[in-house]
Amino acid sequence: MDPAPVLDEIEELARRRRVRVQYVSRGRIDAIARTDGPQGVVALAEPLRPVSLDALCEGPTGGGSAFLLVLDGITDPQNLGGLLRSAECAGATGVVLPRHRSAHVTPTVTKVAAGAVEYVPMALVPGIPTALRQLTERGVWTIGLAAEAPRSFFDLELAGEPVALVLGSEGSGMSELARKRCDVLAALPQHGVLGSLNVAAAGTVACFEIARLRG
Repeated sequence: MDPAPVLDEIEELARRRRVRVQYVSRGRIDAIARTDGPQGVVALAEPLRPVSLDALCEGPTGGGSAFLLVLDGITDPQNLGGLLRSAECAGATGVVLPRHRSAHVTPTVTKVAAGAVEYVPMALVPGIPTALRQLTERGVWTIGLAAEAPRSFFDLELAGEPVALVLGSEGSGMSELARKRCDVLAALPQHGVLGSLNVAAAGTVACFEIARLRG
């Protein structure tokens, strides 16, 4: 890459933290990055370690109640990355993902999430319906976002109780059993011609509404 102030800043931050800096060919950078446009810098880090669902239910270590995002079969890495970024910005304390039939953290997800994967703890569970039952048993109120639900999401009343927002897959939405396990189903009111929002956009709106209600 040509010299640039941002590259100098990255190198200085790395050296200050005693992170070894190597200069390599552009071809090697592209091979390691596995994404389009790595912009000349790649950081090698320890793998992300999932946490337990019980740990997420306990809420953040600094105090306060849990605010979780439960993703029932999100398969598009762009959507997962966008949801992780929105969840972190809205103050979510954890994300729940199924082990199978779901996107997980990949280079693409990491890039779209813009750093959120480093701050939002994630739990991998065998199945979302079972996880929802466990959340209810632990006192976490589960809210399923469903376009056809008769109740408006903006009519929900939340205070400081533990809460989990449940989002379904891009095509079919939540599974039938996941719907039944939610404490309440609610929809985002729409006023246009199109029938639905992209799941990442809908999740963003819902996350920030929960953040607003929780104060």
